[in-house]
Amino acid sequence: MNIVEMKNICKQFPGVQANDHIYLDIREGEIHALLGENGAGKSTLMNVLYGLYGPEKGEICFKGKKVDISCPNDAIKLGIGMVHQHFMLVPPFTVTENIVLGTEPSRGPLLDYKQAVSAVKKASHKYGLNVDPDALIRDISVGMQQRVEILKVLFRGAELLILDEPTAVLTPQEIEDLYRIMKNLRDNGHTIVIITHKLKEVKHISDRVTVLRNGKNIGTVQTGETDEKTLAKMMVGRDVVLRVEKPPCTKGNEVLKVTNLHAGNYRRLPALKGCSLDVCEGEIVGVAGVEGNGQTELIQVLTGLQSWSEGEIRFKGKKLEHTATPQKMLKSGLGHIPEDRQKRGLVLDFSVKENMIMGFEDSKELTKSIFIDYEKVNDFSRLLVKEFDIRTPSIETKAGKLSGGNQQKVIVARELARNPRLLIAAQPTRGLDVGAIEFVHNQLIYQRGIGRAILLVSYELEEIMALSDRIVVLYDGQIIQSFENEKVSMEELGFWMGGGSRKAI
Repeated sequence: MNIVEMKNICKQFPGVQANDHIYLDIREGEIHALLGENGAGKSTLMNVLYGLYGPEKGEICFKGKKVDISCPNDAIKLGIGMVHQHFMLVPPFTVTENIVLGTEPSRGPLLDYKQAVSAVKKASHKYGLNVDPDALIRDISVGMQQRVEILKVLFRGAELLILDEPTAVLTPQEIEDLYRIMKNLRDNGHTIVIITHKLKEVKHISDRVTVLRNGKNIGTVQTGETDEKTLAKMMVGRDVVLRVEKPPCTKGNEVLKVTNLHAGNYRRLPALKGCSLDVCEGEIVGVAGVEGNGQTELIQVLTGLQSWSEGEIRFKGKKLEHTATPQKMLKSGLGHIPEDRQKRGLVLDFSVKENMIMGFEDSKELTKSIFIDYEKVNDFSRLLVKEFDIRTPSIETKAGKLSGGNQQKVIVARELARNPRLLIAAQPTRGLDVGAIEFVHNQLIYQRGIGRAILLVSYELEEIMALSDRIVVLYDGQIIQSFENEKVSMEELGFWMGGGSRKAI
């Protein structure tokens, strides 16, 4: 029996047909994967189902009846819940306060916290999602925060759960735990839609998979009757090389050396606590770790966005001063793909063209005398748009109007165009489809091959293991282990990412 049917759904944004007469059926009690390229329309379709967007055309049937879902409250009342990729939790609040938020049991004008804790414990036991009701969100792991998000949705009576990229920031052990939770929920009558770009994940967890391309439904197949190669071809319309091929590493001179680095976070609490690492020409050093262990602060210090309190950084043999600015770092040969594209990588109200030339404003190639030569800028931008397959109506389109994946492509294109001596690539393929991931990976391997030093920071262990020559594990602000790639397993990395013996090296 279908729990949901979406018929002839059309949704349009300025210059983009996001959903083009899509039909989708979701069966009761299944895990249904939704795949597609960036801008294919999968997130838009689920946002329509959840009531965040209203379609221009089409209808939705829930349990055989036509329904009008004009806002998330309508969806929640029907029994539809959505867990977003970026968690919607209040860090200073407890687990209990977050779960009951909006449905609080009260005693007069006050929250009946004791009753709320009791209700959370009951729900936790019912769904097999063990949580500490009194723990503060800011003090628990990312995997536990995701449990809280799922429990929050179930607490509101959701029968259908939509999970958007749910494994993006989890360790291998946490991913396996999530899979167990999903299967347990399915076996107890819940229906799950998972939006993901990970083909292995689709094969491992889903019962059926629907592929969208250019806003259209390409097809729905039984997961057990297909393979990763076929799914990849359905997504991008061509054969895709899923395995990263790279020649042996030929290390050159040391480009970056970090010694005993100490720095604080935005709350002025210690974040880096004696971090040491090095990167040489012609190698990719991958930094593995669960989000929140100092990755952000390490990147900000190395790119001149933040000062440090203790330690030494040498770039191309020269000791950096604490006053090094992002502009100085760019001029000295640094490229930076930031982990948060919207905060650090783009000005969303600027056009694609304007974002492309950030840092190039005074380059001889794009200027005439003291003025920007916009004819050259247009040619430069169009070339990068073509080379990186950036889906945009025009180079004049505002960056904020692009899909997340295409925003990421703008940044990758710009930073590689700098021909950097050192490239700091933080989450370089976050939000990208399999075809774009293939392209970016090949670009990074090419940069390595021509002698660039690359520091790769990623929460995708498969990406770390596919690209890196050396892997270091960052835990609680320290590098606690280092491996040659071929000498470590994903399970061992997961162990060290969780703390291991916590012995810094």
